[in-house]
Amino acid sequence: MGRRNGVVVVGAGLAGLSATLHLLGAGFDVTLLEREAGPGGRVSHQDGFDTGATVLTMPELVDEAFAAVGVANPLRLRRLDPAYRAHFADGSTIDVRTGAEAMEAEIRAFAGPREAAGYRNLRKWLTELYAVEKDHFIGANFDSPLGLLRPELLRLAALGGFDRLDRRIGRFLTDARLRRLFSFQALYAGLDPRRALGAYGVIPYMDTIAGVYYPDGGMGRLPQALADAAEQAGAQLKFGTEAAWLERVSSRVMAVRTRAGERLACDAVVLATELATAYRLLGKRPRRPFPLRYSPSAVVLHGKAARAWPALAHHTIFFGHAWEETFTEIIRKGSLMSDPSLLVTRPPGGSAVSVLAPAPNLHAGAIDWARIGPAYTGELLRTLAARGLTGFDREFAVTELVTPQDWAARGLAAGTPFSLAHTFGQTGPFRPRNVVRGIENVALAGCGTIPGVGIPPVLISGRLAAARIAGSATTPLCQPAATTVTTTRAAARPRYRGGGAPSPRT
Repeated sequence: MGRRNGVVVVGAGLAGLSATLHLLGAGFDVTLLEREAGPGGRVSHQDGFDTGATVLTMPELVDEAFAAVGVANPLRLRRLDPAYRAHFADGSTIDVRTGAEAMEAEIRAFAGPREAAGYRNLRKWLTELYAVEKDHFIGANFDSPLGLLRPELLRLAALGGFDRLDRRIGRFLTDARLRRLFSFQALYAGLDPRRALGAYGVIPYMDTIAGVYYPDGGMGRLPQALADAAEQAGAQLKFGTEAAWLERVSSRVMAVRTRAGERLACDAVVLATELATAYRLLGKRPRRPFPLRYSPSAVVLHGKAARAWPALAHHTIFFGHAWEETFTEIIRKGSLMSDPSLLVTRPPGGSAVSVLAPAPNLHAGAIDWARIGPAYTGELLRTLAARGLTGFDREFAVTELVTPQDWAARGLAAGTPFSLAHTFGQTGPFRPRNVVRGIENVALAGCGTIPGVGIPPVLISGRLAAARIAGSATTPLCQPAATTVTTTRAAARPRYRGGGAPSPRT
C-alpha cells in the first residue's frame, strides 16, 4: 500500500472508529467520513435514552482500540451487577451474576443443588468454547473456508460447537427456565436457540461470565470518546459528510467523492457502512448462491416514568410462556409474538425507560406498522403491567415508538438493526467477506461482514479491516478482564503518531 494520500474510512459507527484507530496506530493518515452530525451509528444516547445497543461486553476490546494510538481508556465503565434480571411467566425471578460463586448461589436458591452443579460445568464449557474461538475463528481474517482447517476446528467440534446450542446447554441444565437464560442470546445473532450452532455459546459467555458494563454518561459516551481519541491522534473527522461514490480506475479506488462534491484522494478505503450501502458505493453485488438472510427486527418504546419498580434492574427480561413459539412466529411466520418476551432497560439515575420487543423484519412479515404500531404499544404496556410492573401501562409515558419501518427509513436493510442472521451459511468464512473480489484497496467493516453482530464483533471487524489495509496477518483477541474494578485502562503503544505525547483524559 502506498501512503501518500492515506486511507478514507466511511462510517463513524464503532466499526469505523475501531478501524480508524488501528490504522492510525499502524502509521496511516486517516480521514473519517460520517453522514450524521456525530459518531455512533447503532450506538447512541439521546435525551437520556440509549437509543441503540445497550449491552456492552468485552471492554478489553475498547481498551485495545484506544491503545492503538497510545492512550488509556478515558471512560469509566461500571460492571453491572446483576448483568440481567429475569422474570418468568410462572412468577419466578433470578438475577444473572457474572461471578462464579454468586451465580451458583443464585441457581441453587432458584432451582436446587443439581442445577447449581450443572451450572459449574456449563460455565467451564462456555469458557473453553471462547478460548478455542477467540483468536482463530472470531478474531481472524478468512480468505476461504479452507482457513477453518486448523487444529482448533477439531477442538471446537469436540466441544460440541457444531451441535445445537439449546441441546448442548440442556446437557448441563434441565430446568427449562435456566436453559432459556443461557440460550436466549442466540436471538442477538438472529437465530432460534434450537437452530443456533453450539459455537454461539460465546455470546452467553460474554454476557454471563465476562460481564456486562455501562459507561458513565450513557452508551453514547463510547463512540464519542473513540472519536475524540482518533482526532487527537491526527485523524481528520468530517461529520455531516456523506460519501456519494467511489472514483475507481480498473481495480483500484483512487478517491472518495462526497455529496457536497468534495474529492478525497486515497490509497485505500474502509467502508464501515451498512453492507448494502457498501455494495452500492462499490457498484458490486455479493456473489453468493443464495440470497442474504436477515435477523429479526425489534419494536422499541422509549419513554419516561416518574416512579420506580423494584422488579426492574438495569436490564430486565420478561419471558412469556410461549418461548419456543416466539421464534416460529417472528422468524418463520413473520407475525407478532402472541405471548411477548420483552427486554426492559432502565439506566440508573433517571426516569428514562426503554422496552424492546423482538419482531419480524420487513422481509419476513408484511405488517402495516403505521397502523399496527400504536395498538401494539398499548398491548406491550399492558403485558408488562400484568407481569409485575403494576401501573406501568398508566405511568409510563411513551415519547418515541420505533418499528421495523423506522429502522428501514434509517437505511437499515430489511428494517432490522441486527443485520444479517448468523446462519451456518453466513458464519465465519461463509459470511460476506471484508474484501471485495476485483477491487484491490477496499476493506469492509461492520456487522454485515466478519465476525458479525454486537459491540465486540464490530470492534473486531474494524481491527480486521485495518489489518487488511496494513497487511497484518495476526489479530489476536485479548483475554477478558479477571477483575471487577469499574475503571479499565489500556497500555500505551510506541507507534502513536499524534502531535506530542499522549495524555489520557480523565
